Amino acid sequence: MASLQNQNISESFGQLLKTAGSSVTASLQNITGGNDTATALQLSTTGVKSTGTLAVDGTSLLSGIVTFGTSLTASTGTSTIGTLSASTATISTATISTASLGTATISTATIPLQLGAVTFGSNITASTGTATIGTLSASTATISTATIPLQLGAVTFGSNITASTGTATIGTLSVISETATNSTISNRITAGTYRIGATGPSITQASYGTATLGAVTLGTMTSASSASTGTFAMSGLVAGDTVIGQTNIAFTGSYPASSFSVAASDVCRYTIFNPTTTISTITSGTISALALRTTA
Repeated sequence: MASLQNQNISESFGQLLKTAGSSVTASLQNITGGNDTATALQLSTTGVKSTGTLAVDGTSLLSGIVTFGTSLTASTGTSTIGTLSASTATISTATISTASLGTATISTATIPLQLGAVTFGSNITASTGTATIGTLSASTATISTATIPLQLGAVTFGSNITASTGTATIGTLSVISETATNSTISNRITAGTYRIGATGPSITQASYGTATLGAVTLGTMTSASSASTGTFAMSGLVAGDTVIGQTNIAFTGSYPASSFSVAASDVCRYTIFNPTTTISTITSGTISALALRTTA
């Protein structure tokens, strides 16, 4: 606009802005030109209103409550909001740092690290899509399909964990106690105590060891050379454990028998003997033993 300096009032009054009334009051009034041409701006002693499109090129600080009408639409660009409080929100794609929502329908949302606890109301329902959560603490959760990444720390379940259908693949499972109706374990399960049946014994420790058996000739059952004995290492073995063993050998003559026992801590003793009247010759083989520690 050109300066009003050196202009006649009759020629320049249209460039001035004024209220539609006599003065500014508590009621919104249209701001008009000097020739009474209305603008999209309304003004009062308590507020400002635009009846048209309001464009802001710079940064705007809104320190009070901002109320939107039927909808808020941001077709392009990025909107950064420190804290968002909404009773109902429908969001197609959102990156949310902090949000307090009564009801929200979100098609796609990326939520960064939450340093504090995230509390949901009565429930949270995700009917479709994928939710990736670093750490989830839930009193009750119904999940149709879930992919849980590597848990570096301990995972603690409440009173129980139930998988009625489907397959659960676990690399290593460590449990204090487990009740399994029908379990297929491909790798390993580490259990503090494993009970056999409703009233059966509880297995608290299992140890296993193997050894190579060299060539040996066993005399008849009445001769002094009817038996061969030795020891091999079995980590975890202690006195009182029940030791069960087997032999996998090549031989000629009678098939020899064997027995296993605890020689000392971590040491298993084996005896290979000939219970017949025919000489038995072992050419080679291996022996293995399993030790179980049980309680009533």
